[in-house]
Amino acid sequence: MNDASVKLELLDRERILTGLTETARAWLGRLEVHPVLDSTNDYLLARVGEDWPSGSVCLTEQQQAGRGRLGRSWLSPFAASLAGSLLWRFNLPAAALSGLSLATGIAVARALRNFGVAEVGLKWPNDVWWCGRKLGGILLESGGSSGAFAVVAGVGLNVALPPPAAAAIEQPWVDLREILGVERLSRNRLAVLLIGELIETFVRFQRGGFADLAAEWAGFDQVAGRRVRLTLPNATLTGIARGVDTTGALVLETADGRLQSCVGGEISLRLES
Repeated sequence: MNDASVKLELLDRERILTGLTETARAWLGRLEVHPVLDSTNDYLLARVGEDWPSGSVCLTEQQQAGRGRLGRSWLSPFAASLAGSLLWRFNLPAAALSGLSLATGIAVARALRNFGVAEVGLKWPNDVWWCGRKLGGILLESGGSSGAFAVVAGVGLNVALPPPAAAAIEQPWVDLREILGVERLSRNRLAVLLIGELIETFVRFQRGGFADLAAEWAGFDQVAGRRVRLTLPNATLTGIARGVDTTGALVLETADGRLQSCVGGEISLRLES
């Protein structure tokens, strides 16, 4: 353990369950809290074939092999972050799930705003930002399943990173301790807010897709109107980001004035000065 584990409360399954709204409890399949896991996403992906119910949530104090998009590792020291995943079984074809990563980001941003974080923003397609610094990340993965299409949505948020661990991060970052200016934060309350927003957003997405959420994304969008560079597997695109369309694709205005929709997946986005 590190110093942060002394100042931060450990996750408590019963406290989290008690704090959930009636809607969240109604859709929650099951809730597990673990001291240590390799990855909460891997843990739930392995349960897809075991018929775990939709709405199953897994949280852990520490991930030993957490990861983000494009195979990047995700730092998760003991009790210094909030790491968890949600399993959801959609009665929809995979093509109808376009924009689900962005919808997940909206849920995370809502939870953080309700936790007291002003100026929380989202960087397409899956980064959670605060004042231009990375506060968290999102990773969606799908698993094989008979019947409904199964998705596991993983979320990692920096709560109070110890300096030795934070030194390994290679980009501007921030944690909730710095943002809120307090030493002790309730990770259980944060978990309650996060689980509730994720469940309610996934229920809404299941009914209306991303089109119902596109306007809300615009309120959190940190790249709209800015010059960006998109790195694709076989090409690089530059231009001005013009928000997202109703499928969650980034709309890029190229040098010749054309508007081009770019889908997430294996795309990396960087802001240009």
